[in-house]
Amino acid sequence: MDITAFLRELLFGHDCVIVPGFGGFIGNYTPAHIDKSTGTFYPPVKQISFNRNLNHNDGLLVGRISGTAGINYGDARNLVEEFVGELRRKLERGDKVVFDNIGSFINNHEGSLQFEPDRNANYHLDSYGLESFQCLPLEGYDVRKRIIRHAGKDPVRQASLKKILWRAAVIIPLLSVLVAVPLKTDLFKAKIEATTMNPLVTAEFEHNKNTVDEDIKDESAKISENVMPVSEESATPEVVVPVAVDANVYCLITGSFKSEDNAVSQVNMLKEEGFSPEIIDGPNGFYRVSSMTCSDLNTALIKKDSIAKKFPGTWVSRKR
Repeated sequence: MDITAFLRELLFGHDCVIVPGFGGFIGNYTPAHIDKSTGTFYPPVKQISFNRNLNHNDGLLVGRISGTAGINYGDARNLVEEFVGELRRKLERGDKVVFDNIGSFINNHEGSLQFEPDRNANYHLDSYGLESFQCLPLEGYDVRKRIIRHAGKDPVRQASLKKILWRAAVIIPLLSVLVAVPLKTDLFKAKIEATTMNPLVTAEFEHNKNTVDEDIKDESAKISENVMPVSEESATPEVVVPVAVDANVYCLITGSFKSEDNAVSQVNMLKEEGFSPEIIDGPNGFYRVSSMTCSDLNTALIKKDSIAKKFPGTWVSRKR
């Protein structure tokens, strides 16, 4: 059983996840920063490193597998030991072991285990949706010139108190006239009142409304009589324009198995749930089960949340 999906899920909420008998994955937090040489802004990031000395069983990974898969603790521990044993055999043969969205392992020429993290993976939840961007400084802009230019100007002269009082004596009467004239005249009053409490006025309004509605219906009937029906035979056939298919296809992976029989078993379970699953070849000789495909990433993420309720550990992978 491939346990990398459980590792990714735990790394989002924990700073250290240990694979018993193999090593521990540690999340290293880096705050948001600016590269002044390139003018690039980087969001907060939590990248993964590996420590092979942290190989004791702290119960975190095994407990999550036991609770999610619905098996007892001993069976979950046996699955982890089987997974670790398979990894060690591949590394001893000189093969490269890849953990999707985490990193890759390989033994160097001295037989030491080396880990290369995935630089594009960010396990910091507060940075979801944030990407780095570049903002270049303005060329030829010198703030010192702006300060010198303003310093060389003459100070603004304040208006005298006598001029201010004279302007107020002229403006205030004009404003009073502009306010008083509309209030005492019908200049700005509407010609028709929207509502009234008089029942006779209401009845007249309803009568006029019904008369207008009848006139509209008569005009519509005349127009429909003058319109000639279009013959079905003379109708121009509709031309169907093919729509370009998006090259990016995202698969919702519900499981990854070393045994093909186990993959087929999950395919049958998905068919009973109404899906159209397929088996995709994964890295390291594993068989991945795809429950469905989506043409865009947003739809795939929404579908993943609903499918994960019945098939925990589901993740999104781009189909190559």
